Amino acid sequence: MQTLLIPAAAAAAVAAAPSFELPLAPNRVSVRSPPPAAVKTLWLESTDPKKNVSLSTSPPKTSSTTAAAQSFLIPDAPAAAPPSDDQPSPALCRVSVRSPPPATVTTLRREKDPKKRVVITGMGVVSVFGNDADAFYDRLLAGESGVVPIDRFDASAFPTRFAAQIRDFYSEGLVDGRNGRRLDDCHRYALVAAKKALESAALAVGSRAMNKIDKERAGVVVGSGIGGVTEFSAAVEALAAEGPTEISSLAIPLMTSNAASALIAMDRGIGFMGPNYSVSAAGATANHCLHSAADQIRLGRADVMIAGGTDAAVVPAGLGAFAASGALSQRNDDPGTASRPWDRDRDGFVLGEGAGVLVMESLEHAMLREAPIFAEYLGGAATCDAYHLTNPRPDGRGIALCINRSLEDAGVAPEEVNYINAHATSSILGDLAELEALKQVFKAPNQMIKMNATKALHDRALPRRSWRFGGNRHYQSYKYRMGASNYKPNFVQHLCSVKLQNPDPACPFDQFDTVHNVKQQHKVHVGISNSFGFGGHNSVVVFAPYQHNSFY
Repeated sequence: MQTLLIPAAAAAAVAAAPSFELPLAPNRVSVRSPPPAAVKTLWLESTDPKKNVSLSTSPPKTSSTTAAAQSFLIPDAPAAAPPSDDQPSPALCRVSVRSPPPATVTTLRREKDPKKRVVITGMGVVSVFGNDADAFYDRLLAGESGVVPIDRFDASAFPTRFAAQIRDFYSEGLVDGRNGRRLDDCHRYALVAAKKALESAALAVGSRAMNKIDKERAGVVVGSGIGGVTEFSAAVEALAAEGPTEISSLAIPLMTSNAASALIAMDRGIGFMGPNYSVSAAGATANHCLHSAADQIRLGRADVMIAGGTDAAVVPAGLGAFAASGALSQRNDDPGTASRPWDRDRDGFVLGEGAGVLVMESLEHAMLREAPIFAEYLGGAATCDAYHLTNPRPDGRGIALCINRSLEDAGVAPEEVNYINAHATSSILGDLAELEALKQVFKAPNQMIKMNATKALHDRALPRRSWRFGGNRHYQSYKYRMGASNYKPNFVQHLCSVKLQNPDPACPFDQFDTVHNVKQQHKVHVGISNSFGFGGHNSVVVFAPYQHNSFY
């Protein structure tokens, strides 16, 4: 608040406001100065200090009042208005005026700087369908389910006796013999997925292109929802059976969730020395990692990032803990149809394992080395429900906030999105909370958005599908989905909710086309991928087809 001395009959200009009445008090006029661009003329009428004054944005209409009224401009730094020499100074009065806040205008703008634009140049996956991204995608299109009865250990005493268990894992030539014997499964999966992604990005280990990479500007952000649970279980069993001296000296470093990022970076053929850390946010982990890795590039701290997620918890402790929480489906008589997002008869998610990794680069760096570009990362966001340890907010508020912020970060309007890769875990509460959030964000009339949930086939990697194929579930073959060079142009083949037998009437299928039980071709303009996890963690990432000459 600033103070300005003016005659009671003078007019002061502050931020525009409708006419209103203010009581007079002797001696001073106090006004809050508006921003420089908001300087206006405000008219003050009445010279009678016993009456109220009227402040108006319009000049007085009557001639008698007009003669007595004056206008006075108040800039950012208000100044006193001296009385004229031929008139006596009238009585002064105090008038307090609070200017309204300026209107907030949000202008959506996508990144133009090739040093800050982030593109996807490589993909790697380890899944129930093998270690090849193309084969993985083809199996999804064929409608095959990777969910089978558990045969790795005796699961007969568990209420849930099936999972998306990886069998016949092959890592020869990608993981050396020593690491192959001592590492936790989640670390082996991460190493193989990372090397497959680098190979896909034309940065194969030992290649000339790989040797040209500035290793100090290349980093790794690969997270895990639970870390080395096999190693943890082995340590507990050793302690119980033979005492503390039998616990492995590597138990602690292999239990922690950061081990995957560290092991990838220190591999003799990789050696990335730039930003290196992990994110652990339950089922939202991998999207967090993609978002964090992209930010390292946007901030100019790295040119290349390996990003994604890994988990391997199909072990007695992992299965038992999730079964005890009541989160797992118990459809033991038909494991292949157990995961059924948006179905009226859904009863929980399916435990799985695997790894998914993307190679992310600045557009400038990718173009300089003539890298293959599968898609462009536009933006992302993370929020928290702040509601419950395991259940989502029923009103979807935290999820809607995350989606809106991701679109704002990407410079994308909701009307531009025509594909959603849903979190959709086949949980009773989770599926509905996500749909409630989507309805709050996507409100355009007649906007029918394609939306799928591929976990019905490949599981939900622990916990809460934390890696979502590290983004590869959404990008399981983005070269097909998003129009990469040298691949099928600009369409996505949806294979979605193939186990949807009895659609839940609470789901808004009139607004979101889940493409259930059939595959379709769909040209994607902008797609989002949702990931949510225990603790109310939400993460959303936004992608689009890469266009060489697009400068937004």
